[in-house]
Amino acid sequence: MSTPTQRIVSGMRPTGPLHLGHYFGVLVNWVALQEEYDCLYFVADWHALTSEYASPGRIKQFVPELVMDWVAAGLEPEKCTMFLQSQIKEHAELQLLFSMFTPLGWLERNPTYKEVKGELEGAKDLSTYGFLGYPVLMAADILMYRPHLVPVGQDQLPHLELTREIARRFNFLYTPLFPEPQAKLTEAQKLPGLDGRKMSKSYGNAIHLSESMEQVTPKIMSMLTDTNRMRKKDPGNPDQCNLFPYHVLMTDAGKRTEIVSGCTQATLGCVDCKKMLLESLGAFLEPMRARRVELENNPRRVWDMLEAGNRKAHEQALETLTLVRERVNLEYKELSALRS
Repeated sequence: MSTPTQRIVSGMRPTGPLHLGHYFGVLVNWVALQEEYDCLYFVADWHALTSEYASPGRIKQFVPELVMDWVAAGLEPEKCTMFLQSQIKEHAELQLLFSMFTPLGWLERNPTYKEVKGELEGAKDLSTYGFLGYPVLMAADILMYRPHLVPVGQDQLPHLELTREIARRFNFLYTPLFPEPQAKLTEAQKLPGLDGRKMSKSYGNAIHLSESMEQVTPKIMSMLTDTNRMRKKDPGNPDQCNLFPYHVLMTDAGKRTEIVSGCTQATLGCVDCKKMLLESLGAFLEPMRARRVELENNPRRVWDMLEAGNRKAHEQALETLTLVRERVNLEYKELSALRS
């Protein structure tokens, strides 16, 4: 059992509506962590600009949508701090100070830099200082709150190690201040998209947390299943069916046993299997939808949550940055009278 003082920091970019892949990959862990740790979750709108700098209008639009999805998924402002990255200006100052001693080679070897740049080549120009240097901003986001743990998947460990390297370099050059946050490895339940590819809003193959069952139903009914099962009388293989992972995550064990038996023995057709999934999905999404509708009917509450979170985050950020300025000899107390 962890102590109440242990802190966790994580963020998410407001670039579009969240889907079931986000829920099972990230949010289900965030919700569990808020019960045990001092959690700070931030809307990473500055990070969104690293790739969306040419079309920033949509970012602000998705900020309240993102927070509504978080609360609908189970985050509670009484149990965690939710805040808006760009409103805590100390993040930018800490990024600037970190950038002074972060070697260029550290950024160029970042595996995500080449991967994402290659994926979007031709669609977006990511040969920018902001995109190359985003890990420094990420380190500032994390280290600002001096957390013990950062929830990450196995594929994100190189990013966290860069944050740890920046913390080590700062502590070596000046005096120790930052802990080297450890990875809180979280098992992400992977859910394929409706067409069998990775679930992504850009592929148009996702079920969004904000959608009604009227919107979800035609998606499920047209969903790709076992391609080897051409007719109902053909035995199927749930392990090769794009639909079955949804049942694994949202259908109770008893019904899953029935589905496996009916599929492999060709007594249950894919249409009936999809109808059973719709029942499970409806029961799963309905509580989320109810929490979201409450916020949609009172949008001011979303901004109130962020304002309260911003105040908490700002207090902690200012405390850290004051210590940083002292260590890098930039705390000019002689000028303090001019600040009042």
